[in-house]
Amino acid sequence: MQVQWYPGHMAKAKRAMQDDVKLVDMVVELLDARAPLSSRNPDIDKIANNKLRMVILNKADLAEEKANKLWRDFFAKQGIQTVLLDARSSSAKKPVIDAIMRAAQKKFERDRAKGIVSRPVRIMVAGIPNVGKSTLINSVAGKACTRTGNKPGVTRGNQWIRLNKQVELLDTPGILWPKFEDEQVGLHLAYLGSINDEIMELSELASCLIRELSVISPDALANRYNIEMHEDPYIVLKNIAVARFALQKGGEADTNKACRFLLEDFRSGRLGRISLEIPTLGKESE
Repeated sequence: MQVQWYPGHMAKAKRAMQDDVKLVDMVVELLDARAPLSSRNPDIDKIANNKLRMVILNKADLAEEKANKLWRDFFAKQGIQTVLLDARSSSAKKPVIDAIMRAAQKKFERDRAKGIVSRPVRIMVAGIPNVGKSTLINSVAGKACTRTGNKPGVTRGNQWIRLNKQVELLDTPGILWPKFEDEQVGLHLAYLGSINDEIMELSELASCLIRELSVISPDALANRYNIEMHEDPYIVLKNIAVARFALQKGGEADTNKACRFLLEDFRSGRLGRISLEIPTLGKESE
């Protein structure tokens, strides 16, 4: 199943990021912990070239704990400060601020060497759609968040947020990239909800997810819906529909509703902690 989605507003947002990155010291990229490689936008790597970097593996509570540790080690080997996080948690602020301060230590040292002691570290927060950027910023900023004015980014509609005297964040829109070379990347992004469902053939997408789950988490669907599994995804969807009382007139299983139940349950974590990607699969060498 080929998945592609790159609406015009994303191209515009990318151009704005290319301009705004000149204003920042660091780029923090949010990734979905269930699929860190698929949710890592290669365009952000290019935009953030020569900037301090940090990665936040968001929705870590929905991914397998063992996989989370492997991904943290994977990024650490690249010299990238990494935080495992549930951005919805009230305890999200401290680990994020602490990691920013560690990652920005060299910047503070350079400033001190130049006699600069008061300028905060300015950070661009970037990521794909639906990865949780807004949730993270709201959790970290809290009620004390204030917009800071007199900066070029403000006039283009972006929002600068001062966390404290040492840290300012620049929020950016979620963007994808023009073409997914790997079909699996597009599928993973669609499973996660980073691609608009309205352009998808949901029955085909749900069937692909069922096939993948049967390999990486074979008991997830049977446990969630109390159904018998089958090698034919369409039969599995019918079983889900019956289990969830999603029936059409005449008692026919409503597989369209079953597709939505399945995708919503995966995205919310109701199927359990599932990782679509782990470094030991060898994709990290790409």
